Amino acid sequence: MAIKASLVKELREKTGAGMMDCKKALKESDGDIDKAVDYLREKGISKAQKKADRIAAEGLTNVVKGDNKAVLYELNSETDFVAKNDHFTSLLDKIGRTVLASDAESVEETLALELEGETIEKQIMETSAKIGEKLTLRRVQVHEKNEDQVFGSYVHMGGKIASLAVLDGVDENVAKDVAMHVAAINPQYLKEDDVDASFIEHEKEVLRKEALNEGKPEHIVEKMVTGRLNKYLKEICLIHQPFVKDQETSVGEYVKQAGGEIVAFDRIEIGEGVEKKEENFAEEVAAANK
Repeated sequence: MAIKASLVKELREKTGAGMMDCKKALKESDGDIDKAVDYLREKGISKAQKKADRIAAEGLTNVVKGDNKAVLYELNSETDFVAKNDHFTSLLDKIGRTVLASDAESVEETLALELEGETIEKQIMETSAKIGEKLTLRRVQVHEKNEDQVFGSYVHMGGKIASLAVLDGVDENVAKDVAMHVAAINPQYLKEDDVDASFIEHEKEVLRKEALNEGKPEHIVEKMVTGRLNKYLKEICLIHQPFVKDQETSVGEYVKQAGGEIVAFDRIEIGEGVEKKEENFAEEVAAANK
């Protein structure tokens, strides 16, 4: 019988098993997902089943660069301690080098890549079983440049944050400075023209209501909104932010003085956007003694 991709995805999420193993289990179980779970457990493939509901929000980010291609990616673990494990860091390095040498541009394509005779997905699953924690490849972001441009990269706090900058007309040192600023300050956009129109309209409405609630006369509200919006846009746009190494100079001015221009930038921080479980050891002890 034909097995739907959505069913394979659901089984993967439940068990942590590889794509091909899930597909085979579903075929053997005539598409019954509960029987497929049992099949994987019986085969010893679903070693990570109990880990499936755990939150993997720790781990490491990284950036690797080639001549005209760079890859930012995030490999998650459940605890910060495991992120220092040799098996984990070795896998992180291998994944980056494998993606860099491939045409993969997404997590799904990366998981299907071959690494030492197995898929990266299988390697992650086997490393997870060795370490005893759920591991997840969460993000893969690929950037390319032309021959006249340069990459600058920076990995902060041992891999908690990774950033990349693409610049034209400068050397790698200037590009690295910009990447360092991006890691530290986390700009949202390169310049005002990149900001989504719907976002600007939303901010205008918020600022308008804020000014009216302050009791400002309606005839000056529009000028106030424009002024506050422009100030806010300069705070979130990279080229206008005070350069982290020289607060008297904006990032855009720093690059311009070096004879260059910022083309693009990117930044990933470990676990951002993941709802982490808050642990309360005192409450756990109290509950255990009831």
